[in-house]
Amino acid sequence: MQSLKVADFMNCHPVVLTHNMTVAEVVERLITQRNPGAPVVDEHHCLVGFISEQDCLKQMLESGYYREQAARAKDVMRTDVLSVKPYSSVLDVAEQMLLPKPKVYPVVDDEGRLVGCISRADVLRAIDLHLRDGYKQAV
Repeated sequence: MQSLKVADFMNCHPVVLTHNMTVAEVVERLITQRNPGAPVVDEHHCLVGFISEQDCLKQMLESGYYREQAARAKDVMRTDVLSVKPYSSVLDVAEQMLLPKPKVYPVVDDEGRLVGCISRADVLRAIDLHLRDGYKQAV
């Protein structure tokens, strides 16, 4: 199973956010694309942060209470983002995903540029396909 690589199962066209987007724009994009969160990139497409639905929910509740709508992605994004490389093993990512968070990992190249995302569903699909192939060969 170590031969399963992230590059073969990642989403190559993930939802991508920029640090200047308003939280309302971020929420609209996450809802429309049905994503639990998305990476934030700079003008060079390098990963600079991550925003989850939970981050947006917190900001929206605070904005509603204080009647402020000026928050931007850079104000709510987390900058301590866990990411993986395209050549990483899906099995290693699966082990990391046994922890409560995150549900989505940005995939970055060796220069830190975003090349995709891999979610728990993607990892499950990879392992399922591998196990099904093993069952077919055993029969």
